[in-house]
Amino acid sequence: MSRDPGPRPKPAKGAAQAASAVIELLEVLWERSNDVTASSSVSASQLRVMYCLEREEGMNLRRLGHLLGAAPPSVSRLCDRLEAMGFVERTPSQVSRRELTLCLTSRGKTHLAELRALRQEILMAPIQNMPPAARAALLDGLSAFREALEDVEAVRAHAPTRTSPQSA
Repeated sequence: MSRDPGPRPKPAKGAAQAASAVIELLEVLWERSNDVTASSSVSASQLRVMYCLEREEGMNLRRLGHLLGAAPPSVSRLCDRLEAMGFVERTPSQVSRRELTLCLTSRGKTHLAELRALRQEILMAPIQNMPPAARAALLDGLSAFREALEDVEAVRAHAPTRTSPQSA
């Protein structure tokens, strides 16, 4: 006999709770994969920088800080470390002599591609264990979720810049 777990959360809240639980499990999986690969040398904050630069090649530190919600000194230190690893390159801006533009190097792009391939490989086992209808529903749901995230991020990325004490 199954126990009644009580009132079900509203669909949006339930979906948010489920997504949060999945993200926590994925974080554990990613950390395990970091123990096996060289990607452990790149922190989560540094990965966020690399993802931003991949999406918007050639941005300056101010723009990157805005996207990350981080203070300029923190962003600069993150870029210093990534540049030392050979993942990011700073070049003089064509717009302003006082600014530098940030770009992923081919090594940085390769690192992201290898990391994505490893993560996809890790995800294949649980996905293959799902019934076909559940896999199709997962694909549809994740596609819609990604679109919604991109919409929210687009609005946030164009919001006025404000100084944040939060570090990256």
